[in-house]
Amino acid sequence: MRHLPRFAALFAVLIVTAFAIPDATAQSRVINQSQGAAIKGYDPVAYFTQSSAVKGDSAHSHVWNDAKWLFATAANRDAFAANPEKFAPQFGGYCSYAMSRNYIADITPTAWKIVEGKLYLNNSKPVHLWWQADISGNIVKANANWPDQRENLGK
Repeated sequence: MRHLPRFAALFAVLIVTAFAIPDATAQSRVINQSQGAAIKGYDPVAYFTQSSAVKGDSAHSHVWNDAKWLFATAANRDAFAANPEKFAPQFGGYCSYAMSRNYIADITPTAWKIVEGKLYLNNSKPVHLWWQADISGNIVKANANWPDQRENLGK
């Protein structure tokens, strides 16, 4: 019984600490890391330099925006590190078509397109075809929806 006050004090400290520490995983959800790395481990630079979806290698990784990014080469990693906004996919690497419809969906890294120097990913090849039916309209809608969706992901 004499340990009860110490236990209660320790419990109170733990409760207060749990609510006081920001949720580190909340910010990391803003970048899609559904398989342990951003864009399922694909190299974001390769979309631009090789016009291809290329799997990255954990030997060439970089952390940006609370996410682990993988690259096929050290040169690609260094290019990304120098200017991540240039290469990072739009909408945190979530599906562009889903974002245009105001919801979050995962991606297939091989369903992609670069439009005006920006990388857009989609959930699947069929969804990518739907997105391509009105690329500019879908981008406008997705850009309008992203701030609210991003905020929801960060919670």
